[in-house]
Amino acid sequence: MTDAQETAADTSLRTTGGGPPDDGGSSAAKAPIPLLEPREGIPPVIADEAALAEVIAAFAAGSGPVAVDAERASGYRYGQRAYLVQLRRAGAGTALIDPVACPDLSGLGAALADTEWVLHAATQDLPCLREIGMVPTRLFDTELAGRLAGFPRVGLGAMVESVLGFVLEKGHSAVDWSTRPLPEPWLRYASLDVELLVDLRDALEKELDRQGKLEWALQEFDAIASAPPAEPRKDPWRRTSGMHKVRRRRQLAVVRELWQTRDRIAQRRDVSPGKVLSDAAIVEAALSMPANAHALAALSGFGHRMGRRQLEQWQSAVDRAKELSEAQLPAPGQPVTGPPPPRAWADKDPAAAARLATARAAVSALAERLSMPQENLITPDTVRRVCWEPPESVSADSVARALSGHGARPWQVELVTPVLVAALSA
Repeated sequence: MTDAQETAADTSLRTTGGGPPDDGGSSAAKAPIPLLEPREGIPPVIADEAALAEVIAAFAAGSGPVAVDAERASGYRYGQRAYLVQLRRAGAGTALIDPVACPDLSGLGAALADTEWVLHAATQDLPCLREIGMVPTRLFDTELAGRLAGFPRVGLGAMVESVLGFVLEKGHSAVDWSTRPLPEPWLRYASLDVELLVDLRDALEKELDRQGKLEWALQEFDAIASAPPAEPRKDPWRRTSGMHKVRRRRQLAVVRELWQTRDRIAQRRDVSPGKVLSDAAIVEAALSMPANAHALAALSGFGHRMGRRQLEQWQSAVDRAKELSEAQLPAPGQPVTGPPPPRAWADKDPAAAARLATARAAVSALAERLSMPQENLITPDTVRRVCWEPPESVSADSVARALSGHGARPWQVELVTPVLVAALSA
């Protein structure tokens, strides 16, 4: 067992709630303090180039890490663009920027290029920040840090409360951030989201260092910062909720036609696709294969307030699917590039199924000893791939190479290789 494993296993050092101990190692919990107002008050929203230039100069002259957050309008608008960007840095204070009025923030991104960015759940915000020209070269993810440190709850509010002893305002995370002007309570909430982010980062860095996991976290953060943009999903219509009910290829074609029609309408109107037509309605139409608009109107999700013109546009999509040749119909499932689903392993390859069961149990036990989620120790997909096609000659070197080839970081390779060698050799 490494020093990090021994430290992580010493649960006596933890406070209730999974936070880091105080200097005396006491586990006594203090009543959290409500955080109601930003230290300098709610800043004005930056919505023109002159004000943006002042913010860029102020943040470039600031010191230390910069806290960054973004608010989207998921469920209200099409796509995942940012509708508010919040930043805070020592010497610069807090800034709230409207990326609709200031859609190019590459100047700000360049001014902070050499600065460490502190984000909570970075992978959620980085895509929309990239769209407006903000791309970090170094980052610290407080949510991921919390996972690696073994915190039971890693939401921002829970982390700020258990680590720093403050209660953040709740209730505005799921509002329509495309609203203009943004209400003052929403702006207060947005400001408070970055108010203590750097303080949280500093406390988590100390805790990770205490547990011997800081180098692991830094490798994870580097991997996130250097990762290329995600490739567009192939056949995104297959992710329609309720697709498991759709079995026949002609029905799949109906789902595809309705999904693509809905997507075009949603993009043109800049609204969430679910506000145009629900997934449940798409699946219902695919299963029923209505003969005309009148029959379509009788289905759940299509009648009620839907006008004749709308019904005809959806029925046209259904009819297009009906008219496709057999060769044009979608395949029942997407091509599988990796191993088959684990439930099929026992029939296809009993030896591989046994390897996987042994490996899963060993990895789970190691993750428990390290007080971290199993998926953060090593991705389940990586374990499946190595167990399905193990190295021809199982050794520490060959397994380590296999793990590295699937994208595992050095710290993961070092910890997981011994348990996988044992599992593959069993």
